Amino acid sequence: MARKMKDSGIEWIGEIPEGWEVHRMKSCISQRDGGAWGDEATGETGDCICLRIADFDYEHFRFTDSNNLTIRHYASPIIKKLLLQKNDILIEKSGGGEKTPVGRTVLFDKEYPALFANFMDRLRCSDFILPQYLQYVFVTFYKNRYTQNYIKQTTGIQNLDLSSMLANEFVPVPNLNEQKLIVCYLESKCSKIDNLLSKTRSSIEEYKKLKQAVITQAVTKGVRGEREMKDSGVEWIGKIPREFDSVQLKFFCKLITDGTHFSPTTVENGWPYITAGDVHGIGLDYNSAKRISEEDFQLLVAQGCQPLKGDVLLVKDGATTGRVGFVDSDTPCVILSSVAMLRPADNTDGHYLMYLLASDFLQKQILVSMAGSAMPRTTLTKLTKYIGLLPPLHEQKEIANYLDAKCAEIDKLIAKKEQLVKELESYKKSLIYEVVTGKREV
Repeated sequence: MARKMKDSGIEWIGEIPEGWEVHRMKSCISQRDGGAWGDEATGETGDCICLRIADFDYEHFRFTDSNNLTIRHYASPIIKKLLLQKNDILIEKSGGGEKTPVGRTVLFDKEYPALFANFMDRLRCSDFILPQYLQYVFVTFYKNRYTQNYIKQTTGIQNLDLSSMLANEFVPVPNLNEQKLIVCYLESKCSKIDNLLSKTRSSIEEYKKLKQAVITQAVTKGVRGEREMKDSGVEWIGKIPREFDSVQLKFFCKLITDGTHFSPTTVENGWPYITAGDVHGIGLDYNSAKRISEEDFQLLVAQGCQPLKGDVLLVKDGATTGRVGFVDSDTPCVILSSVAMLRPADNTDGHYLMYLLASDFLQKQILVSMAGSAMPRTTLTKLTKYIGLLPPLHEQKEIANYLDAKCAEIDKLIAKKEQLVKELESYKKSLIYEVVTGKREV
């Protein structure tokens, strides 16, 4: 028989079982402390592990098991005050980003002594609520984006108004025995979901590796089976077909350039300009691209920043340096300086050039050329000198058509796995919410 429910009086919580209570978040917290960064480690007494937001394992709501933890030096009164106890809750109060707003929480469940950095607060629970249970409440509160009501943006950094959140928001609270049952249930269920997520994500990575191997094999060996081969002159590539030539990329292209080196003002409605985030495979993401005015657009077109259908784009600055895209439409757009534009010569098929640039053969050259750089980046000068493999034009088209078909097959499998990840994450989110608000009985 379904248990009787009542209105909690709190919008985000909704109905809760009869016998449950709601308490202000603030009343659930017996102690709150801000963290401290400390000083450089000295190798002497006072050195201690300092946990950072980078050590959060958001997937499992715990701290990571990384062996690369930060050591800082503290005075003994600070150590005494901020030393973590098992089942302390740590909440991120500064940082975050557009896709991951500030306000995430983790439970400290480690045996080693540790302090915590100053971008987070430590919360200890009142006697009537279990830390593990309250952590699940914080998780569902965050995942349903209610923390965003308390985020203030300053100089590009998100800050959580934690005092207001604790004072104004409420927590559904069953008795301690039921809290224990809920924690045990969620630990078991979430563990199974996490295992499935881990296996699915591993499968996605394997498919991506397979795709990369297929591309590299095709552009270095061709797709015609047994044939006469010759030494490539590159040890890790080995032999290549006799008809392939090893030449610098400048001989593949009529033009190798980049986009504008100044940042135009964005507008709500205007012409798209392409940045590194819009470059990924065949086709450009015009829908997500930022917009600029007609005046700025025409200025950048005049400066040679407009890619044409058939051009190949390559990210040359930032974390995604080396990512490749192909312009497959006549949609007008311009590019920024973080993106290089390669216009194929008459002896080069654009599709083939895209796959060549995406292959390990080229990507390893880009990686080697960036060694020692403070920021991932390549340059137009370097780009022109990378070595590529140039088959006859008709065979380039043959390779490109083959890879279009093979990559489409693999991408379809990847998409299915990615959809499964989304479904599992959604199920986990709804499960936690339903259980901590009593809508699902355990």
